[in-house]
Amino acid sequence: MAAKTHLIYFSPTKTTRKIVEQIAAGLNSHDVEHYDLTRMDGMVDLRLEDGLAIIGIPVYAGRVPEVFLKRIEGVSAAGIPAVLVALYGNREYEDALVELRDVAHSKGFAVIAAGAFIGEHSYSTAEQPIAANRPDEADLQKAKEFGARIGEKLQGAVAMATPQIPGNVPYRERLPLGGVAPETDRERCTLCGTCATVCPTFVIRVQKEVVTDAQNCVMCCACVKYCPENARALRHPIVNARREMLINNCSQRKEPACFL
Repeated sequence: MAAKTHLIYFSPTKTTRKIVEQIAAGLNSHDVEHYDLTRMDGMVDLRLEDGLAIIGIPVYAGRVPEVFLKRIEGVSAAGIPAVLVALYGNREYEDALVELRDVAHSKGFAVIAAGAFIGEHSYSTAEQPIAANRPDEADLQKAKEFGARIGEKLQGAVAMATPQIPGNVPYRERLPLGGVAPETDRERCTLCGTCATVCPTFVIRVQKEVVTDAQNCVMCCACVKYCPENARALRHPIVNARREMLINNCSQRKEPACFL
């Protein structure tokens, strides 16, 4: 077990955070430091000299979110071991893990393990669910078991090395974001401001009405999932078509994949 475990994550709907926390629990870590990059204006300034890092991100169209890459620019490490986590919405994680591996190596981390876990898709709705309520108890248990196996690797039962991680280099072309965002049902909205307080890119303003800067929205749908009045929804025709495609082609349950 590492003397200290550093959790570094971007997790607008807290699903990625759940997984990295369970991995830490499996490691039986008693000294855990959180570096939550979800609601951060700028980048974190962080140099890690000891312990173990668990770095977690949601997958955006097969890639690491650009907003995470900007916020982690100031992070570096002195060769400490790192575990990588990519959480995807039951479609594919594609090149996200290999991209995260390369980022971690460039920052000075020694990648010793990686895992792809499933979380409820940001486009999921009650009427059209996509991996609804995941990670569920089975997923969390697998994350904890993964942490225990990492602990064994740290203790020397398994050779310390970067595992083979599926994915391609060059990475797949990044799909452009911007111009599409959840909308507000004015009849339901009470102007409570929850949507603005959970938005990871600070693009929502609540005054006499809710105003969203769609050009800079990353469509994480945290504002949709946490609105207490169900007043936010993502109904854009492009998203509706993607949602239908996901339901038709990605409804069969996928299981976490772990690499040690």
